[in-house]
Amino acid sequence: MQPTYTREAEAYREKVHAFLAEKLPTNWQGIGRLEGDELADFVTEWRRTLHAAGYLAPGWPAEYGGGGLSALEQVIIAEEFAKAGVPTGSPNDVFGIQMLGNTLLQWGTEEQKRRYLPRILSNEDIWCQGYSEPNAGSDLANLGLRAQLDGDQWILNGQKIWTSAGHLANHIFTLARTDPEAPRHKGISFLLVDMRQPGIEVRPIKMISGESEFNEVFYTDATTPRDEVVGGVNNGWAVAMTLLGYERGEAAATLPIRFQAEIDRLLLLARERGVAGQPVIRQRLADAYGRVQIMRYSGMRALTRFLKGHHPGPEGGTFKLYWSEYHKIVTELAVDILGAEAMVPSGRKPSSAFRADDGGAPNSSWSWVGTFLNARAGTIYAGSSQIQRNILGEMVLGLPKEPR
Repeated sequence: MQPTYTREAEAYREKVHAFLAEKLPTNWQGIGRLEGDELADFVTEWRRTLHAAGYLAPGWPAEYGGGGLSALEQVIIAEEFAKAGVPTGSPNDVFGIQMLGNTLLQWGTEEQKRRYLPRILSNEDIWCQGYSEPNAGSDLANLGLRAQLDGDQWILNGQKIWTSAGHLANHIFTLARTDPEAPRHKGISFLLVDMRQPGIEVRPIKMISGESEFNEVFYTDATTPRDEVVGGVNNGWAVAMTLLGYERGEAAATLPIRFQAEIDRLLLLARERGVAGQPVIRQRLADAYGRVQIMRYSGMRALTRFLKGHHPGPEGGTFKLYWSEYHKIVTELAVDILGAEAMVPSGRKPSSAFRADDGGAPNSSWSWVGTFLNARAGTIYAGSSQIQRNILGEMVLGLPKEPR
């Protein structure tokens, strides 16, 4: 692990600082200070600013509209944006840019790259992810969505579930079974599907927080052209695993920063409520603080490997397992500090159902309670804790497979 940066890297960091100072409003305190239309308007305009500066897809080659930046420069951007409390794009960009775009650069045909990458950056094509199904969550190979070739098009029938931001998207990259006779991990293809057709129905799912950030998606004789397959017919499993690596790639740089800001805010809350000196609360705060420091050094180790050219492998599950289990603990502590107020929360709600609230968020009871409710799902989405432990045991530690 190398926790320091070179002089050249620090010079680039100053360049990012200058960009933020020029483009952000005076006295900027973080996106967590915004809500409602003000928040939506800022994200829309900020995305245009990033696109114009080459920061929207900093790692993509310039020929496809990206910034052409090095891995180290991308890490610095992610770190500084997280510290400043600004997003790296709009909510669906994690699917369109970070996940699908990077996967197309590795697996897509030249025609697919030329067609889709510019449309992702312009926000003409807004993507979501069609992986999980009612009977295929962490056991993704059990998926049942069928895609049957009929002349020059695929016909899809089946269902996806837990489709995050699907109600905001107009395209979905989806895994479908194209050879039902093949073994489970075989016979799966990675298809690109336009959602603006009668055969696609999106139904929002109401969460415990009262929001609806994810959905069910139903395919009823939905269609997509024959050549909208990425990585070849029946080779979708390999493509899907590549994409999941990109899904978790940025977390090592940004999550320790976000969780550090969150624990700092929690310490302030404890002082404001006059409970910071209570022995049990003080012990729990110290435990949470220590866990964030462990996360920070774990992130540094992952970043060191990334900067040396190593792509995330199965050991990346350690980080996801650690932060998601930690976040349940720290948000439970926040609710205990709030006490009875947590039963009737008020103030600004968190602006996202994923991970910590945004930078600059106030110490409102709704911010903490909403984050507490959302943290329940962190140990399930993107691979449940049970599955992460199986992966680490079998693929990293070399332990015997779990009996079937």
